[in-house]
Amino acid sequence: MISAVLIGFALLTLAGATELFDRNLAYHSPFVGAPHLSHNTRALQTRHVEHIKRQLSDTQSSDGFTDEHYPTFYGGDFSSSPWIYNGGINFTHSVASGDPFHDSVLLWTRAVPIGPMLPSDVSIPVCVSFKIFNNPQLSGRPVDSGEAFTSYDVDFTLKVEAKNLRPDMHYWYQFADCTNPKTVSPVGATRTISTPDTPAHLVNGGKPLTFAVFSCSQYQAGYFNAYGVAAHNTSAEIYVHLGDYVTGALCPGADGALQLTLLRSAKIGRKTLGRQLATLADYRLRLNQYRTDVSLVDAHVKAPWITDDHEVADQAWKAGTANSNDSAAGCSFSPSGACFTDRKLAAVRAYHEWMPIRQVDPDDKLRIWRNFQIGKLLDLTMLDTRQYDRDITDVLRRFLTLHTIVINSIADEESRSLMGFEQEKWFFNTLSASKQRGAIWRVVGQQIVFTQLNETSGFDVDAWDGYRANRARVLDHLYNNEISNTLILSGDSHANWVSDLARPNDTTTYNPITGQGAIGVEFAGTAVTSGSAFGTGIQPAPADAISRQYVQSNVDLQWSEGSYRGFFTLTLNTTAATATYYAMRNISNPNLDAFASATFVVEAGANKLARPVAGGQVFAGALKVQG
Repeated sequence: MISAVLIGFALLTLAGATELFDRNLAYHSPFVGAPHLSHNTRALQTRHVEHIKRQLSDTQSSDGFTDEHYPTFYGGDFSSSPWIYNGGINFTHSVASGDPFHDSVLLWTRAVPIGPMLPSDVSIPVCVSFKIFNNPQLSGRPVDSGEAFTSYDVDFTLKVEAKNLRPDMHYWYQFADCTNPKTVSPVGATRTISTPDTPAHLVNGGKPLTFAVFSCSQYQAGYFNAYGVAAHNTSAEIYVHLGDYVTGALCPGADGALQLTLLRSAKIGRKTLGRQLATLADYRLRLNQYRTDVSLVDAHVKAPWITDDHEVADQAWKAGTANSNDSAAGCSFSPSGACFTDRKLAAVRAYHEWMPIRQVDPDDKLRIWRNFQIGKLLDLTMLDTRQYDRDITDVLRRFLTLHTIVINSIADEESRSLMGFEQEKWFFNTLSASKQRGAIWRVVGQQIVFTQLNETSGFDVDAWDGYRANRARVLDHLYNNEISNTLILSGDSHANWVSDLARPNDTTTYNPITGQGAIGVEFAGTAVTSGSAFGTGIQPAPADAISRQYVQSNVDLQWSEGSYRGFFTLTLNTTAATATYYAMRNISNPNLDAFASATFVVEAGANKLARPVAGGQVFAGALKVQG
């Protein structure tokens, strides 16, 4: 007799059957225009039908009796009726949403089969339904709803697009088991953004719009409390992540750090599973583990995310990473023998499955750079300063090595690019178009520190300091075209930096005390947990001493802080932008113990930090001018 874990699902045609696979965007190719890299949903449907045909032998006894109660809506013709698992599912990683448009948003969950009668055949799909409402009680008629399949092929992840939404509205959504509607996921909150032509003073219903900005999480380094603080203790409505959502290496950083990291991770109970990432299974496992952190779960439930990094490996550039490329040596860095190209495709595939992010363009070198026009209040422009056509970086990540010296020697080459010609051209056009359409603010999200920073051991040539000619072209475009109100958001460095945007070492046209002559502001945030650039585990007092040196030796730098892990929020209205930095007091256990370490204001049209910077007082780090 057929097992009770199978149940018929009504579908009229084979094409109709594939619709439930097609609705799950995780089956799609991660790349626009590359269908050959997607899962063939017709083949998946055929696989399921063949499975049912094999099972049909159980419906007839040896004496010819046929069981007519096999659950189906269409009698004995099962060719148009795929079969789904109904032994129970577990929404193992709660819910998430992302990439909001003015009329749609992506919804995500993971639905894993459970129960004592798990199917032995992997051909059986799981059916999940979703509903999205305009109220947190989920009452009344849903704004959008539907069903979709998931399976082991996509690690049981499910990603659907909720459509027909209204602009600038808050929504609440929930998933359920198609075969048992009482089995439901947690309720998630999300929102849409304004239409591009919405007047600035009406965006977000006339209230200030707040973003939470994060970067650089390392599981074994500590608990992701920054995400929880943002979710529970701030008014942030959209979360922006600027790279290193997961960390590929088990221990990135300087020689000798491995033992320290292993000791710390054991002490706090945060051992990272797996190995240095190379294969699809590796990336899936790492994302799976990171997404179990309670604060990260809460943050995904609370608001939609906009992310901007493929999360491939440490020190990535267009043809390799710190330890791999497509050479014989580069392909042998791990037991898997994965070359850089294979590794990159595996990373993007897993990221596409696990994150509520839309497709990227493979015909344009895995392009993820894109622009969000949020009314006339702002353009949020997300760049890719890691994967897209980036010329070679300091793959050894060591100061004062021969490789660093070589990279530093070519940093001023005009042909050297951090973004690649196509992205750079698009970026300049986007900045100009934003000004032309009358947007007040231009917010640029990207991964690495933009401002020149002369640190104790020299320049970090993995940042924009290794691409000085490219940085000069960006500044020239802003100055020459009189593009004001530009705010650059940065991550990667594992420390906090706030600077006026001006040409490096230019004290003739730029005054670091008054800010006159600047063309914008950079807000660079520290890591969620990854170790400080000043030294892993450094205490506030010695870190502040280093910061005092940095703010005095770097013309544009107005604030530096290197001890605390954390994040910052950016609140925008028609007259000002306010950045508030949050410091986590303790990441060795899950908690919401944090404080605001500094607050900065940029007045619309001023193109500089308001003076006195941070009101003349900060609670961590060092200001160039105190008081």
